[in-house]
Amino acid sequence: MANQRVLPQSKETLLQNYNKRLKDDIKSIMDNFTEIVKTAKIEDETQVSRPTQAEQDHYEMHVRAANIVRAGESLMKLVSDLKQFLILNDFPSVNDAISQQNQQLRALQDECDKKLTSLRDEIAVDLYELEEEYYSSRYK
Repeated sequence: MANQRVLPQSKETLLQNYNKRLKDDIKSIMDNFTEIVKTAKIEDETQVSRPTQAEQDHYEMHVRAANIVRAGESLMKLVSDLKQFLILNDFPSVNDAISQQNQQLRALQDECDKKLTSLRDEIAVDLYELEEEYYSSRYK
């Protein structure tokens, strides 16, 4: 990042926590996927009968798939948290937006002031002419 800023300790800790969550969830997905692939491999005859082993493997795959889903949901929550963190803590862009809005409103205010001044001057001229006409009229 070109314009990297020094963050307060709490923000730095929060970012480190986000990074740890990311690594843990990705590791969980990878480990569980690897174990599912290992479980799918057919092994030689063991002490456990084939139907029992198949049922155990089936159950293990379901548990590991649930762990993958949980880690995926955790990653989605992490993305949401990161977006919220960015929105709430991106003060330079918020300040830029406020400054831009201020400039637009000041320009609009200046335009309105000019129009009001022009209207006042026109009304003053018209009022002066009407007063001249009224006071010079014989129907007072």
